[in-house]
Amino acid sequence: MADKSVINNFESRIRQLLDDHRRLSGLCVQLKERCESLRNENRSLQERVRELNAELSRMQLTEGLAGESRNRDKARARVNRLMREVDKCIALLGGAAEVAPSEGTER
Repeated sequence: MADKSVINNFESRIRQLLDDHRRLSGLCVQLKERCESLRNENRSLQERVRELNAELSRMQLTEGLAGESRNRDKARARVNRLMREVDKCIALLGGAAEVAPSEGTER
């Protein structure tokens, strides 16, 4: 008789564990889907923030260049920084042209 109750007790615990496993597996799937959804939303929001920051920067530059703002110094500094970047690019392009063999020199 005691053996039968022990077996019944094990069976009931096993059923409970299987039910818990099914429930938790389903919950895990739901949480993974939610996590992926939140990652996608986060990527979209980060992209939107970048776009808005770029727009704000352009607007501040425009406003500063118009001379009607306290952002004039920032605008001038940005234009100077952009000019230096353009100069570096031109220098790099000039250096690359010197390094690359020209078509007319090979025989």
